[in-house]
Amino acid sequence: MTGTAALAHPAALAADTPGFLSPSGVEIVFLLVGLVTLGAAAMTVTTRQLVHAALWLVVALGGLAVEYLLLTAEFIAWVQVLIYVGSVVVLLLFGLMLTRAPIGRSPDADSGNRPVALAVALAAAAALVWVVVDAFRTTWIDLGDAPQGTTKVSGEILFRHWVLPFEALSVLLLAALVGAIVLSRKRGAGKDGQG
Repeated sequence: MTGTAALAHPAALAADTPGFLSPSGVEIVFLLVGLVTLGAAAMTVTTRQLVHAALWLVVALGGLAVEYLLLTAEFIAWVQVLIYVGSVVVLLLFGLMLTRAPIGRSPDADSGNRPVALAVALAAAAALVWVVVDAFRTTWIDLGDAPQGTTKVSGEILFRHWVLPFEALSVLLLAALVGAIVLSRKRGAGKDGQG
């Protein structure tokens, strides 16, 4: 009787857990948000209006933040919102406004290399999918530990294993900022001397 009970127990557990082809609500929302994000990314690179491209980029980056939330990586999601949606896109829009970029349709925004760009994009996407599938094919997440996207785990990984690249990137960004200020000062001084 104990052998029969032992055999029935895994079957009862299998009946309670959803199968591979029976998605849960979170998985359906994840797929739908992913499709919206993919559509927004496609609109970002195909629209001929620069301001619309920047706004579609906001939608794509916001969709990524929602995907991180659905993967229970709240810290990474809010970093995505603060840095990319809140800073990078705002800087991009300020750059468009300060350089007096055309607001309407830009006929010169299309170089005519769409077939080559599409081929390169598809090859890069196939390579990325292959690398991710190959890297994580046998990787399992231990649900007993803290989730990978939490602040504690992300901070430990960042400041234990990635301190040197993190600091090198901050120095590189500072050098780029100083270089941009120097170049804008030179251009401003040249205009003042001519005027």
